[in-house]
Amino acid sequence: MSIDLDALQARLGAHALPARSASTGEAGVSLPPFHDHHVHLHLIDSSGLAAHGIAAVVDLGGDPVALARIDGGGFPRVSFAGAFLTAAGGYPIGRPWAPDRISHVVTDASTHPGVAGGARTAVDAQADAGASVVKLSLNAAAGPIPERAVLEAIVSAAGERRLPVVAHCQGVGMAALALEIGVDVVAHTPFDERLDADAITDAATSGQAWISTLGIHSPSSREMAVANLAAFAAAGGRVLYGTDLGNGDQPVGVNAEELRLLLTAGLDPAAVVAALADPWPAAAAPSGVCTFVPGAVPSDDADLPAWLAGARVVPSEELIHDAR
Repeated sequence: MSIDLDALQARLGAHALPARSASTGEAGVSLPPFHDHHVHLHLIDSSGLAAHGIAAVVDLGGDPVALARIDGGGFPRVSFAGAFLTAAGGYPIGRPWAPDRISHVVTDASTHPGVAGGARTAVDAQADAGASVVKLSLNAAAGPIPERAVLEAIVSAAGERRLPVVAHCQGVGMAALALEIGVDVVAHTPFDERLDADAITDAATSGQAWISTLGIHSPSSREMAVANLAAFAAAGGRVLYGTDLGNGDQPVGVNAEELRLLLTAGLDPAAVVAALADPWPAAAAPSGVCTFVPGAVPSDDADLPAWLAGARVVPSEELIHDAR
C-alpha cells in the first residue's frame, strides 16, 4: 500500500507514518499511543482496551486503595484521581454505581494535614495512594457542593502536591465556578447550559482543558455539549478524548461514536488524533508502544471514526515504517 507521507501527515498530524506489521505484513498507519482520559475501572473489564487501541487511561473516580494496587507494568497504563472530593450528601454519594469508598467528604478548609474532613487531608489521601490528579465534584444539580473556601483550599493543596485538579461540573454556574477557583481540567464538556462566548474564551485562554465525553448524553444534552465544545475548540481550547467508560453501554476501546461527535464539533482529523494522543496527566506518552491502524486512511471524514476504531496497541518494534 503506497501512502504519500506529506498528505498523510497533513491529514492526521506530524507523527503519522505509513507502517506494516513485521509479523503479518499487514499495512496501515502508525500513530502515537491513544488515551482515554475519563474511565471508571471498577465498572468495566479493562483487559480488552489495548487490543482495541487504548494504551493509557485516566480513572476519574474510584477507590484509591484498589487503584494503587493495579500493576503498572502492562497496558493500558493507568493514571487515577482516586475518590471524588465532595460535600456531605453530595454527588456521587448514594449512586448505585458508586461504592462508598469512591467518595471523600470534605467539610473543612484546613490546609493542615491530618484534620478530619480537611481539604489538605483529602488531597493527601489521594496523593499518598499514588493519584496523578485530584477530582472535585461540582454537581449542584444533584446535591450540595463543598463551600467556596473548601474548594479553594483543595485547589491550593493539590497545587502543593503538584497535582492538577479536574472537576465534574453539572448545574448552572458550575463551569464558571471551576474556572474561577483554578480547576485545570473539566471532566465533561459542559452539557447542561450553553456557555457564552466570553466564558468559553476565558476557559480556552486560561489553559483549561475539557474532556469530551460527548457520547454519554441524551440528545438534548449532547447537542449542548457539542455546541460548547465547538466554540471551545474554535477558541483554541485543549480538547482531550474521553468517554466516561463504564457509564452506559460503550465499546471497550476506541469509541467511533465519540470520534464522530468530535468531528461534528468541528475538530479536523489531526485535532481528533491529537485529542486521542495527548498524554495528560503524564508528561509523555507510554514508551515502547504505538497505535497501529490497519488499512488505508479513508478519504471521507465520515468514515474516519470506524477506521480509527480498528486501532490496536503494538510494540514499536513490531512495525516497519515505509514512508513514500
